[in-house]
Amino acid sequence: MSGSPSRVYVARLAGLPVYDPNGDQVGKVRDVVAMMRQGDQPPRVLGLVVEVFTRRRIFLPMTRVTSVDVGHVVTTGLLNMRRFEQRSTEVLVLGELLDRTVTIADTGTTAVVYDMAMEQWRTRDWLLTKVAVREGSRRFRRRGQTHVLDWIDVTGFTQVEEGQGATHILAAFESMRPADLAGVLHDLSPKRRKEIAVALNDERLADVLEELPEDIQVEILDGLDTERAADVLEEMSPDDAADLIAELPTETAERLLTLMEPEEAEDVRRLLTYEERTAGGMMTSEPVILPADATVADALAHVRNAELSPALAAMIYVCRPPLETPTGRFIGIGHIQRLLREPPSELVSAVLDTDLDGLRPDDSLQTVSKYLATYNLVAAPVLDDEGRLIGAVTVDDVLDHLLPSDWREHDHADHLEQAELPEPQEVDHDAP
Repeated sequence: MSGSPSRVYVARLAGLPVYDPNGDQVGKVRDVVAMMRQGDQPPRVLGLVVEVFTRRRIFLPMTRVTSVDVGHVVTTGLLNMRRFEQRSTEVLVLGELLDRTVTIADTGTTAVVYDMAMEQWRTRDWLLTKVAVREGSRRFRRRGQTHVLDWIDVTGFTQVEEGQGATHILAAFESMRPADLAGVLHDLSPKRRKEIAVALNDERLADVLEELPEDIQVEILDGLDTERAADVLEEMSPDDAADLIAELPTETAERLLTLMEPEEAEDVRRLLTYEERTAGGMMTSEPVILPADATVADALAHVRNAELSPALAAMIYVCRPPLETPTGRFIGIGHIQRLLREPPSELVSAVLDTDLDGLRPDDSLQTVSKYLATYNLVAAPVLDDEGRLIGAVTVDDVLDHLLPSDWREHDHADHLEQAELPEPQEVDHDAP
């Protein structure tokens, strides 16, 4: 494997781009697949889990890797586009081995794994040969000693560990977007998902939950203590929180709503009163709302909020006070693309689109879809019978309901499975 270092630390591979021989990026490394072996033999590295476009994760055999260099991985260009499915004999190095508590054989000291190194032997096989560990601290608020040990000098990987930490796996995936981290969690065992969810802060976990299928959302929420679950729900957007709470048993849902902050719970309760596939059931109750005397500069400052989705940030809604849903009388919408062409001191009320009638909360999914398509919008206001703004529907909310219910679990690139495949012996990663 020309150009490759003799030793590669696995945690540094997370997120690295994968290129074909022409220099075109084909994906990103998400994990390393290894096979445990009998006795004290180092595990054999079988390949990499690579995320290609449409968030599909595939298996890339190490025999198809021509270079593992600083900042990138290069392949032969031949990819098997079938979705990766972990087999019982395999282990995900990042997802399952980092943060394991192990024992240093010579001293009997316990330590936590924070990285592992793989090396290519003369046989061209890649093996996990080194284990980087940190001992428990012996002094108050002092970090313990670190060691890089041979695989043979560490024990404890074959035991099932309850309460495994997640500090180092989260460090490896720190720069991931919520949707990508959700993909990583989706592929792990329920036990490991719970451990990682517990270690995430409330805001990060809320963002990740919004990207997961509903059954896994419920599973993770069930694994949290009730007060923590309520805190996480508060961090979710009201429409996503309402969708998740609707999947819970009635008694559990009511207990969580009671523990939430009253204002947050009120928004969720209001959304729960609408049918799921209606404008009211899909809308968010927290669009960008401004008064009539706001300036263009005010509007642009509000949409710079990094927590807004692109669809929500594309439009402002001008209303009479009060400015929280349900608002006073709805006046009109301001398109950010239009506001960018106006002087910052201009009043938004002077450049509003007042010709569009808003949606009604009981409008069907088909009606909402036609509305957005007819007026070339990525978001639309939802008004009650008194002409007050009660929320906004965004195109991503609509797509969530137009796509199959399991779209987060299955991408729609099945035809790519007919792409050129490696020879059978090179994709048989169960071979000893």
